[in-house]
Amino acid sequence: MNVLKVLLSAITGLSAALIAYSAFYVRGDLGGVMSYLRARGALRRLRETGTPEQISAAQAQLHALGQQVGDPTFAGQLIPLALLIGTLVAALVWWAFTRRQQHAPRLDIQERMVYRLAHRLGGRFTLDDLSARSPLTDEQARAVTARLLDLGRLTRDGDTYRLN
Repeated sequence: MNVLKVLLSAITGLSAALIAYSAFYVRGDLGGVMSYLRARGALRRLRETGTPEQISAAQAQLHALGQQVGDPTFAGQLIPLALLIGTLVAALVWWAFTRRQQHAPRLDIQERMVYRLAHRLGGRFTLDDLSARSPLTDEQARAVTARLLDLGRLTRDGDTYRLN
């Protein structure tokens, strides 16, 4: 699980850093990015039907629009901030997974697993059925059935348990 936690934290942190860098690169001007993309699409269509003069004029216009929208110098200066944002996001994901793993499994979820299995099997099941057909371990299966017996929600008939 630690490998997955490390990978997920790294991927989300790097993604957040890249998104932050991209936002800095265009100075948050989403309208400018959209106009650049529209102009690029128009240039693609123009390459199929336009004259060489029209294509070169459209390329020059697209280049000018790109220079107007993007600011690589500004984005380069803010790379440390983008990396800091990525590190904070990665730490937040790491913390969320660590916090989730430290808590004991919720008992109501385990009880619902037992109820679902019992309903699928017609209201009767054994501990072997529960261990084989659910994600519960043997000791978790024993604990949850003992708890449900104490609460009066199950009845034991030898090795078989029955819903009340």
